[in-house]
Amino acid sequence: MMFEKKSKSYTDLLGKTNRIVEGTIIKGTIVSHADFRLDGELTGNFQSNGKIVIGPAGKVIGDIICKNADIEGKFDGKIQVSEILNIKSKAIIHGDVVCGKLSVEPGAEFSATCVMKTIAKSNLSNATSTEEKA
Repeated sequence: MMFEKKSKSYTDLLGKTNRIVEGTIIKGTIVSHADFRLDGELTGNFQSNGKIVIGPAGKVIGDIICKNADIEGKFDGKIQVSEILNIKSKAIIHGDVVCGKLSVEPGAEFSATCVMKTIAKSNLSNATSTEEKA
C-alpha cells in the first residue's frame, strides 16, 4: 500500500501548477515535474517535463528546457521547447529559441535566433514521403 501512495502522489502532480507570484525574485535553478507559472523574476535556469507560463509581469534571464511554454512577459537566454512555444503579443524575447512548433502573436518583440526541430519520427515520415514522390 505504501508504494501505491508514492506512485499516486507523483501522478497527482500532473495538472497541478507551481506559482511564483509577482514581486518574488529567484536566483538559481528550478527543476519541476509539474507545470509552472512565473509572474515574478527568475535569474537562472528552469527545467520541466511540463509547461511553463511566464505571465505579463514575469521575467526570466537564463536557460529554459521544457515541453510547452507560453510567454507573455520577458525572456532573455536560451529556451528549448520540445512541443509548442506560444509567444503572446506583449512578450519580449531575446536570445536563442529551439522549439517543435512556434506561435508568435502580432506585437511581440522577438529578437532571437530560432531553430524548429520536429520529433525524429515525423522527420522520417517526411523523408519517406518525399522520396516516394520523386
